[in-house]
Amino acid sequence: MKWMRRLYDWVLSWAESPYGSWALFFLAFAESSFFPIPPDVLLIALAVGVHKKAFRFAAICTAGSVMGGMVGYLIGWQFMELVGNHIVALLGLADKFGIAESWYRAWDVWVVFIAGFTPIPYKVFTIAAGLFKINFPLFVVASVVGRAGRFFLVASLLFFFGPQVKGFIDRYFNFLVTLFTVALVGGFLVIGKVL
Repeated sequence: MKWMRRLYDWVLSWAESPYGSWALFFLAFAESSFFPIPPDVLLIALAVGVHKKAFRFAAICTAGSVMGGMVGYLIGWQFMELVGNHIVALLGLADKFGIAESWYRAWDVWVVFIAGFTPIPYKVFTIAAGLFKINFPLFVVASVVGRAGRFFLVASLLFFFGPQVKGFIDRYFNFLVTLFTVALVGGFLVIGKVL
């Protein structure tokens, strides 16, 4: 996994570059369909460097991620045999792809929101959404809400608490996002039962 660490360090190096915002956009775009490093890494580094621009960085990250998700959808919808299967195999996500299928059958477009917000590999669900022909406009809306929720949560923590919260986010990010998602989905289920 040395290559993964080198890739991670390379992503972080963009935080020191005047092209950091562009790198964030393209990283978020690529991660939504084929790249293994999540954009949160660079988002956190940029927002720590200039925490007053944290929300701007979150918006850039959201835009890139949603556009990349649309490309992932296109791959699954039209190019699964040509490209999609290779991406899934290369990243070792074949087992997660089976999970994505069962979740889509049970939850439909809600899965896109959950995958967009949580640490679940979003690219698996963008490609799978195209393959299973999930309603595209709903896919886009769920992607925007899920990805914006995730990136603006990180930006909010960094904006209000500054660089000292970085270690906390790094250490507990997956747990906090999963906990928030469970609470959110539980809330929707309760509201659905009450109404």
